[in-house]
Amino acid sequence: MLDLMITQFVLLWAVIDPIGSIPVFMSQTRGLTAKQQRRVAVKAVAIATLTLLFFLVLGQLMLEAMQVPLPAFQAAGGLVLLLFALTMIFGDSKPEREAQLEKADLWSQAVFPLAIPSIASPGAVLAIVMLTDNARFAVSQQAVTAAIMLLVMICTLALLLAAGPILRVIGNAGAALVSRVMGLILAAVAMNSLLEGMYRFFIEIHSAS
Repeated sequence: MLDLMITQFVLLWAVIDPIGSIPVFMSQTRGLTAKQQRRVAVKAVAIATLTLLFFLVLGQLMLEAMQVPLPAFQAAGGLVLLLFALTMIFGDSKPEREAQLEKADLWSQAVFPLAIPSIASPGAVLAIVMLTDNARFAVSQQAVTAAIMLLVMICTLALLLAAGPILRVIGNAGAALVSRVMGLILAAVAMNSLLEGMYRFFIEIHSAS
């Protein structure tokens, strides 16, 4: 049982990728106050957690009812993440956000692209649905998976809260440089998700035929 829990933790850590969400968070919160950065981090992790819990409980049933293959969902999420990565690479490097933003703007920043699809990525949703397959796992096993997922999300929040001090040290110029470099890395991750989803999709079609 312990080996299974460790395996699930490593898998969920890899697909949620808390460290990989840091550059997205830094890009989205550049120019905000420390208090606003903390609010965005907490809201983003809360939204991502609720999203993953939703798919943990109802994701399999919903996708099956809509006849949407999981690889197609993964490919679509990878495409969305790729588009955001391109804005990190080619977007305006100057910090033009005002220090004080409206509450709705903070919610918008927390939801996209930080909570979805950076933290609650297509890969994370896919992993959650697979690890809680009703045909293979009992309710008790699914509860353990949910607890492990919550632990990973707590670690994600801790890392995002630590990103604020890092941003203050490197300054806006450093943040712009990090945004460009990490945008390139994020684009590579997104392309991998997109191509993997397409490959799995066509493999399933070929197997069905």
